[in-house]
Amino acid sequence: MAKVILILCDALRDDVAAAQMGYLEHLVERSLATRYTAIAEMPTMSRPNYETVHTGVPCSVHGITNNYLVRPSNMPNIFSAAREQGKVTAASAYYWFSELYNGVPYDPVDHREVDDDTLNIQHGRFYYQSGSNGDGYPDVEVFAAGAMLARKFYPDYLLIHPMMMDAFGERYGGDSTEYRKNAIAQDVMIANIVPPVLAAGYTVIVTADHGMNDDPSTHGGSTSQVRHVPFYMIPPDGVGSGNSFQKVSQLQIAPTVCKLLDIPIPDTMKSKPIEV
Repeated sequence: MAKVILILCDALRDDVAAAQMGYLEHLVERSLATRYTAIAEMPTMSRPNYETVHTGVPCSVHGITNNYLVRPSNMPNIFSAAREQGKVTAASAYYWFSELYNGVPYDPVDHREVDDDTLNIQHGRFYYQSGSNGDGYPDVEVFAAGAMLARKFYPDYLLIHPMMMDAFGERYGGDSTEYRKNAIAQDVMIANIVPPVLAAGYTVIVTADHGMNDDPSTHGGSTSQVRHVPFYMIPPDGVGSGNSFQKVSQLQIAPTVCKLLDIPIPDTMKSKPIEV
């Protein structure tokens, strides 16, 4: 049975991933994974791009045009499409995902941990502190919760969404020592989680919603630093293609995940899946 884990490293830009994430680049070098550069949609902001990653449509279609527009998604998305096919869904993620796919308002007590088969994200572990001042919810806790969800519920689709790249980028900039060190730290966490989930049959995708400019607190626009993000695909059979040196669209992620899950791709997802 096809299963997918999507690791969405918030604000991880492409060149920093290539330079600092040695485990992922090792898998690429050994053709155990395939690497692309994904072109993020604009505005290169979190909430709009969370929705784009999961619906496969731009903000002019899904209507989540900025970080301050708080409402549930009204488009077919990976979570809803999987649940409609009887799949199990889960997420260890920032609470904005709860708002988008499980409903508003988010209550940090009632909705921090949910296990409810009627929800789009059936098994959710949602954190509240984003870290805009560099003091956010630790990535290690996000990955640990994701690994727990994988082991306890064996979901068909699991989202793991750490945010400290965004926190350090907004505080120090995308060309800072702090930002680069956190990329290394995330790579170590990914190296811990990937081997056992591959053995369990998961395809792992590592990508980002947007990148980060060199100067602090800037993303949202059109520079390559904020639009170019990594896209690693790690198959459970160990047969990757190395570095493709190709660019793909962020709009292709949702139909690609649906294809990997072996579920119908919603008609609203117009872009072709990435070759796997």
